[in-house]
Amino acid sequence: MEDIYESISHIEDRIAELPAGYISRKTIRGKVQYYRQWREEGKIRSKYIREEELEEIRDQIGERKQLEERLKELKKQVPVQNVRVMKFQTNFQTGAVLEAMVRNVRGFQKRDCFDRIMRYLRDDRNWTRVCAVYGLRRTGKTTMLYQAIAEMEEADPAKTAYVKMRKTDIMNSLVHDLDILYQAGYRYIFIDEVTLVEDFIDSAALLSDLYVPRGMRIVLSGTDSLGFWFARDNELYDRVRTIHTTFIPYREYSRLLGIDSIDEYICYGGMLSQGELAFDDEDAAAEDSSFRDDESTRRYIDTAIARNIQHSLAYFEYGHYFGHLRSLYEADELTSAINRIIEDMNHSFVEKVITKDFVSHDLGISERNLRNEREESKRTDALSRIDKQGVTEKLMQLLNIRNREDQTLTVTDSQALQIRQYLKSLDLIVECPIEYVSGAEREQRVLFSQPGMRYCQAQALVYSLMQDETFSRLSPDERDYIIDRILGEVRGRMLEDVVLLEAMKALPKRYRVFKLQFVSGEYDMVICDRETGTCAAYEIKHSSQYVREQARHLLDEEKLAQTSFRFGRLTGRFVLYLGEDMDTEEGIAYRNVERFLKKLPTIALISGLEETGEQN
Repeated sequence: MEDIYESISHIEDRIAELPAGYISRKTIRGKVQYYRQWREEGKIRSKYIREEELEEIRDQIGERKQLEERLKELKKQVPVQNVRVMKFQTNFQTGAVLEAMVRNVRGFQKRDCFDRIMRYLRDDRNWTRVCAVYGLRRTGKTTMLYQAIAEMEEADPAKTAYVKMRKTDIMNSLVHDLDILYQAGYRYIFIDEVTLVEDFIDSAALLSDLYVPRGMRIVLSGTDSLGFWFARDNELYDRVRTIHTTFIPYREYSRLLGIDSIDEYICYGGMLSQGELAFDDEDAAAEDSSFRDDESTRRYIDTAIARNIQHSLAYFEYGHYFGHLRSLYEADELTSAINRIIEDMNHSFVEKVITKDFVSHDLGISERNLRNEREESKRTDALSRIDKQGVTEKLMQLLNIRNREDQTLTVTDSQALQIRQYLKSLDLIVECPIEYVSGAEREQRVLFSQPGMRYCQAQALVYSLMQDETFSRLSPDERDYIIDRILGEVRGRMLEDVVLLEAMKALPKRYRVFKLQFVSGEYDMVICDRETGTCAAYEIKHSSQYVREQARHLLDEEKLAQTSFRFGRLTGRFVLYLGEDMDTEEGIAYRNVERFLKKLPTIALISGLEETGEQN
């Protein structure tokens, strides 16, 4: 019987996606034209069909009619006492149908933020608020709703209802159904994909003002994060408890997917890809379910980010909030512009890696290490045989050429600024906090909350550079080495960003986290404890090998003195790397970066293996 309920639910969802009505043929001024006609609110509606769309729409109408007949047959098989007596205008599910939908999630791992949903549902102080769970696609939103329903079902199965909204739904229909549910005694309402409703942003306050005070607890979910952002700032104000799912830190990614490699997280992290948490996500079974190649990454940016922004702007205040972006929207180029801004940020990131890390890194150390590798198969003198300066100059030239060739779309500074603001509101990018000593060169740096997106685009750019004739004349070993070396530097720089971002987000407000830029050199991270007036300095290295040179800035007395003078007594000097924990005779504490990230928000700012000063 549960399979029948599931089939009914899936068929109803599919019917809602297909066009209703029939196709009529008319001859106007001697030319045959086709129209789709259907009845809506007692009136006959009509829409012109372009010739290239005719066959597709005819097939869709035919499919709808077949599904409607199938639906009638299935509903005849449902026992009379279980036939739904509530006449919904949306697709609300209750009772046995809902139980069948959520039964598979009971054994799933839960996201760290899941408890916040349950606290909302069980806390009597939340009767003035709705709960909004929002974030980019494939970050576990629907699964968390199902998990919450599964837990509610154990205590209040007759009081829980769920609906997945469709583009054809309107707020009036949702209000109609909530009235029915309230009269029937339902008190726990889960509304998924609510941002698909065209007038949600401008009508969101209806939910918090009309139903929550009457005893309903309403959990909303949607992929259009910007839509929730607008609704919070313009309709819901302090009547919403928000839970954002876009950022998935390494410690959570590792726990949920059983992946303990920080490199795996750097290359593919940012979404919960195909696996146990992809329940009810049609995209999860697709080959592009994670950042595996440039095409899948671009497709994700198009669908999960660009359309997110475009959809929310079009629906909020009837599109009056486009501002500087209206001209791009009306020219149907807004999606391309958003892609361009993201690509430009990642292009700039790769350029800085090559100019700063690839060039300034001590190549002599790398040369020596490569020649002295323990495994004979890995030993090479490739780095000593190539023209390092010439290769680097060629890379920079190609980067600039590629950047110019790709700039077919003109985006103004004001448009770029507005798009970046929206990317921040989606929790996709964060401005890197940087402090400077007097005379230090200033820079702008953006941290990405989805590392896999950045790495995949950087990787695609590097591989495209390698197609140049200059590199084709190098031996295969030399080409492979240069690619590996650049991508290694990219991963190293990204590891710095991952650690900095996760420490910023995980640590309590008593701590301050930032990069510290000197006139020459930098600390990759400094953590200050405002309560104790102490701080610790960190170097972050994408290496499993101990090399004294890694800690050279931490051994620089002038830099140590400048740090203590500005930010408080320096009690710890750390190198976070991929190797095992160890202390040096010079007082530098080497710590495994993966374990450091998994321990957050537990932190110790005092060097030493026998640390006793851990604080939360």
